[in-house]
Amino acid sequence: MPALFDLTNKKALVTGGGRGLGRAIAIGLAQHGADVAVTSRTVAELEETADAVRALGRECLVVPGDASKKSEIDRVVGEVAAGFGRVDILINNAGVDAAGPAIDYTEADFDFVLGVNLKAYFFFAQAAAKVMLANGGGTIANNSSICGEVAVKNISAYNISKGGVNMLTKSLALEWATHGIRVNAFSPAYMEVFMPGAAGEHDEAKEQAVRDLTPLGRRGRPEELVGPVVFLVSDASSYVTGEVLMVDGGWTIR
Repeated sequence: MPALFDLTNKKALVTGGGRGLGRAIAIGLAQHGADVAVTSRTVAELEETADAVRALGRECLVVPGDASKKSEIDRVVGEVAAGFGRVDILINNAGVDAAGPAIDYTEADFDFVLGVNLKAYFFFAQAAAKVMLANGGGTIANNSSICGEVAVKNISAYNISKGGVNMLTKSLALEWATHGIRVNAFSPAYMEVFMPGAAGEHDEAKEQAVRDLTPLGRRGRPEELVGPVVFLVSDASSYVTGEVLMVDGGWTIR
């Protein structure tokens, strides 16, 4: 394994690590040598990810928690730090959607999406950074979206949250650079997984539109995020911080 991408003995925390993109990323980090902690609300899914990580010979901590509550975020990070002794890598990945016209959005809809997709990212980063500061630094990679760059109709709160993730990434990178903490984001387009709250994702007309609007002509596969994420959290990107890496099949080059 090239040394630049080697994560041996690094300790990583992946939010939303029980399914989909989070599971693929957790397993990918383990394949590159990291021990991994995973968190979400669904224990059975976390245990499935943990089994896959442990099958690779890496340690995996299962720490259930509710990302919509700061007290839970602080507890999760505290348990991971206690279990591993430190946190070197944070992957902010948990995400939700609430589709519908902006004119019909309720306060609960808006708070739900922004709470998980943006507020939780900030407080997970804050809690992890406090641990990283005591251990000489670390890396944070935030799961953004093409919707942080281009608006998609009828998911306004999601668009807003991901635009916020991009600015959160830049803001924290600026503040924490001198403390040895690098903060970047990766921005997928439509992937072969479906997040809670997404509507109409299996409609063939929608699928054809995705194919037509993506230069590579298909949805991305979860494992295709592993390389970009490993790059962002490894020494391969040691002079990169505050950046948003598009992993979108060419969607945003149009």
